[in-house]
Amino acid sequence: MTSADKQYVVVVGVDGSPSSKAALRWAAWHARLAGGSVVALTAWNTSTVYSDRIAAGADYERLLTNALSELVGEIVGEVPVNVQQRVVRDHPARALLSAVADPDLLVVGNRGHGGFTEAMLGSVGQYCVHHATCPVVVVRE
Repeated sequence: MTSADKQYVVVVGVDGSPSSKAALRWAAWHARLAGGSVVALTAWNTSTVYSDRIAAGADYERLLTNALSELVGEIVGEVPVNVQQRVVRDHPARALLSAVADPDLLVVGNRGHGGFTEAMLGSVGQYCVHHATCPVVVVRE
């Protein structure tokens, strides 16, 4: 495959927060305009799971898969763009940076479900901005 054959790929982090929903909406819009596709990624690990109502392992991953599918259907809806959905057990920032070998763009919300809601940029977004090898768009809610 030559670089001319490579499809434009936008990776977007989705955790269900209002800013990640806005990021998904923006990523789908942008990918459609660029003639590309979206990789919508939800990542989790035990250090990011704070609710005692959530079961561990496969049950939690199934819950997240269903939630991501619902969000993609709700947010992207009828937008004519291909969205690949992935749920991975990994640190969110690391998962976003390794989701695709050579993404054209990474999109994150300005903050997720972390504890510092007054922060301008969450820890995952901050890490991605400083370590991504592609442009990063930070979308506010």
